[in-house]
Amino acid sequence: MIRLDGAHNEGGGSIARIALALSTITQQPFEITNIRKNRPQSGLKNQHLFCIKALEKLCSAKSEGASLGSVSLKYSPGKIEGKTIDIDIQTAGSISLFLQAILLPSMFANKTVKLNITGGTDAKFAAPIDYFKEVFLPQLQKYADIECKLIKRGYYPKGNGQVQIKIKPIYKISDFKDFNEFHNNLKENAPKINLTEQGNLIQIKGISHASLDLQNAQVAERQAKATEITLQQYKCPINIRIEYGNTLSTGSGIALWAVFSKDEDEIDIRNPIRLGADALGERGKKAEIVGKEAAQNLIKEIESKAPVDAHLADQILPIMALVSNSSIKVSKITDHAKTNIYAIEKFLGKTFSIGGNDNTISTKIK
Repeated sequence: MIRLDGAHNEGGGSIARIALALSTITQQPFEITNIRKNRPQSGLKNQHLFCIKALEKLCSAKSEGASLGSVSLKYSPGKIEGKTIDIDIQTAGSISLFLQAILLPSMFANKTVKLNITGGTDAKFAAPIDYFKEVFLPQLQKYADIECKLIKRGYYPKGNGQVQIKIKPIYKISDFKDFNEFHNNLKENAPKINLTEQGNLIQIKGISHASLDLQNAQVAERQAKATEITLQQYKCPINIRIEYGNTLSTGSGIALWAVFSKDEDEIDIRNPIRLGADALGERGKKAEIVGKEAAQNLIKEIESKAPVDAHLADQILPIMALVSNSSIKVSKITDHAKTNIYAIEKFLGKTFSIGGNDNTISTKIK
């Protein structure tokens, strides 16, 4: 039984989500205490409970303590079985955060997994669904064929956004006698993640979105224009798509991603270099401020000269640990990343090395 302290370092919900994912893959049960100890409201949230419900369907998992506000949880996984899973988070709880627990195990199932998820697509303190699609998923496509379709946005507080994901595995745990044999195969044969040079800025893309009731005020257009003005120092194409949707709650936001290449005009689709940034609208916050904020966030990432933004680092650490012999240079190594490393190494042993002044994170074959 693996034991984790949910109060470790920044003490957020990612410890539980990563533990759920890696427990399912490694087939090691775990117990976690002090869940989200360092958050204003500690304990499991709705989003975590639906992670567990989804895993009960995906791998016949068993759990104790899976209730709203619970500060401890025991979890035991079964074998991962590809299937269609419908999940309604019932709030604006982040779909992207929910996927941190479900996506990785689904990538190594015995057959295709289809996820129909209802919840929040653009929430505070979570990657928007556009970042998930355009910055994070491209890093995973060499390990599974993943299709992500945004059906409908869901803003706070009512949510009701809809996302469909289809995951066709390339590497299947069921093809091996146990996790250790599967893990050794990944380390020997799976592509590595090597992102240590930013390269040349080729283009900046984005989506400026808002609820339909904000269309007359041209909120999405104003967000996009402010972004483009702030980014005009970069002499590359900037393409920001405008989108309005019929949503239950009023909301807006903008997601950006900068695309780089080691060559002048050729983009490496197997080892993509993309930096992301975003900003959310809220009542009383001008659309121009939202656009400028997103652009300034992206500028910080571009000017870091790193090929991996701080949020992407958090998310690709588990797959780096599984395939090993990978290295990334990050704009900033956050406490969140260090916390995720803690959770990962509980299941996989000492795996990571962190560089000194150059903000590198590496995994090596043991």
